[in-house]
Amino acid sequence: MKRKIVLSLLVFALAIVAAVPAFAAVGGRNGPSTGVVYVTSQDLYYDTIVLGALPQHGRFQKLEMEGPTGLQTEFGPGDQGFVGGRWWVDVNGDDIMDSGDVYFLCPLLGPGRASP
Repeated sequence: MKRKIVLSLLVFALAIVAAVPAFAAVGGRNGPSTGVVYVTSQDLYYDTIVLGALPQHGRFQKLEMEGPTGLQTEFGPGDQGFVGGRWWVDVNGDDIMDSGDVYFLCPLLGPGRASP
């Protein structure tokens, strides 16, 4: 089970790293990439948009490959602990923010809603 989760996170992280430059180019053919993130503490879904990769400096919030839409996190807008869409994905599965993980900017767009 843990191996499957780590593999899923690795695939997600590689997709983010490969796609971020294209998504960051707002003037691109299809525009920025969007998605939906489930916030567990609020039981709400938020639209999101990938804006770009970030260096490993400052505060980040963990984004996990679980939940009803495939992406979930504990805190959302208005919650203490929400850092405004600065995410890290634990690619190497050690549950520690380090150089083996992926860091990016992907703000949650309100308002939240009850269904995906």
